Parts: sequence; structure tokens; C-alpha cells
Amino acid sequence: MTTIEGLQEAVAGVAGGVGKSVVGVAGRRSAGSGVVVASGRVLTNAHNLWRGAEEGVTVTFADGRTAEAKPLGIDADADVAILEVDTGDAPVIAWNGAAEAGIGAPVFAVANPGGRGLRVTFGLVSGTERSFRGPRGRRIAESIEHTAPLLPGSSGGPVVDGDGHLVGINTHRLGEGFYLAIPADDALKRRVDTLSKGETPKRLKLGVAIAPADVARKLRRAVGLPEAEGLLVRGVEEGSAAEGAGLKEGDLITQAGGKDVRTADDLYTALDAAASDGKLALNVLRGAEELTVNVEFPRSQKE
Repeated sequence: MTTIEGLQEAVAGVAGGVGKSVVGVAGRRSAGSGVVVASGRVLTNAHNLWRGAEEGVTVTFADGRTAEAKPLGIDADADVAILEVDTGDAPVIAWNGAAEAGIGAPVFAVANPGGRGLRVTFGLVSGTERSFRGPRGRRIAESIEHTAPLLPGSSGGPVVDGDGHLVGINTHRLGEGFYLAIPADDALKRRVDTLSKGETPKRLKLGVAIAPADVARKLRRAVGLPEAEGLLVRGVEEGSAAEGAGLKEGDLITQAGGKDVRTADDLYTALDAAASDGKLALNVLRGAEELTVNVEFPRSQKE
């Protein structure tokens, strides 16, 4: 058997096996893919549900059957979600874990973009421990980078090894032929178990749009203010904890919880640390004036 023939056989094997576990996910204004991880449960990307999830989600199975699904648990910061749906005879995908998905490992990306039909592509793992920002700005770390081509609407579909075992969940296109997948490791398993119970994680949300430190320095210099390290508040969400505390557009956040803030990750770390009591002290420069802004988060964010 030639190499090409072997590859053809492998792709056909994945399509015939794993393809039965892969579904299309479509809302009125969204389209993606997903995979059956338990009876009545489909794993997909949270960003596939952001538009139109409240108006209903349709899941299309490999045999063409469609069923209405309900978002059961959504972790937008990790970009994963579980749908509750009648999975019928669709098999549950087998997990392998990402430990064996080292650089050079052959992988297959499987998708059913918005229910438009099964796609299977071949590629290699080109990098590990990559990171990117999720839909709400938090960093998603330890991702797998691979070269299996993906059509629009493929996010949420699985990346599998030659045995059809789950290696990751496609979620982000890097461009120029590279793609990122959330690794199917123990952390993802725990997250899936939690979301499958209908438990959506609560994380504190400040409610600001921010500009990075280099932009903040340039803008302060442009208006004649002394340069300072921090994150510039570009906007404040109406009704947010930030608005309630009195944060304003143009404020420069220099410290959060007593620690310097230089990047968005510093601010997220401070928010996570504040989850126990729901309070966070921010050191702010408003023009040249130094202020302390005490943020108290709504009870709904802490439960």
C-alpha cells in the first residue's frame, strides 16, 4: 500500500467512525460544529452560541436527522459549551487526551459546518502549549496548533488521532493554514462534566473596555500627561460593577488588589482572586490625580 493509499484509508476510516459522532450546530445567526460526548450531550464552542442561542439551536446529525437543542452549560471564557439534545444512536466519541499529541503527530479535523455535511481533513500537530484570547478576552492556554484545513463553521468540531480518539476541539483560526484546538485533557473533561450538569461557572466581570499599556502611554503623552504604566479604560458598560464604583472612560488602572496591572491577564488574575469576597480595590490615575476605586460586584456574579 502506498502512502497516499494509506492516507486515503485513514481519512475514510475517520469519516466512517468519528463522523457519526460529529454534528452541525446552527442558530438563526450562527453556524458551527460539535461532537457527542455523552448520551444527550453535545460539546461545542461557546462562540457558536452567542448569536441566536436564545432563539433556539438546531443540531444536525450525520444521518441527516435534526433536533432542537438547549444550551445546558456555557463557559464563554474557556469557549466551550454543552448542548442538551436527543442524540439518538449517535455514538459517544472516545477520549485520548492531548498528552500524545506532540509536534509532528498526525491528526484529523472533523466537522459538519452548520449541518452542511461532513468534512474530514488531514494535518500535523505543528505546535503545542499555544495560547489565544477567548471571546471575552481571557487567555486560553495550552492549545494545540495543527495544519488540518478547516472551513468556516468548523469550530466546535473534534480533532482526532488515527484511531479516532479525541485530541482537541477546534476553536480558532490563525490564518496561513494554521489552526488552534482546545486540548482534550483532564481539565476539559472536568469542565465538560460540570457544564453537563447545567453548572455554568461564575467569574467576576468588571465591565470595562480597555486599551493596552503601550496605547495608554501614547494617549497620555498626546494630551500632555506624564507617562504611566497601566490599562486605559476606553469605555464603561452601563449597569456594570465598574460604573457602580465610579470608574470613568479615560481612567488608567495601575493596580488591582494591591498588585501592578500591566496586561489584561494581570486584571483577570486580580478579578479571580477577588471572587471569594466580591470586592476589588483599584488604584487609578484620573488625569494626574491618584484615586482608589473600590469595586463591589453584584451578588449574581458571586453565586
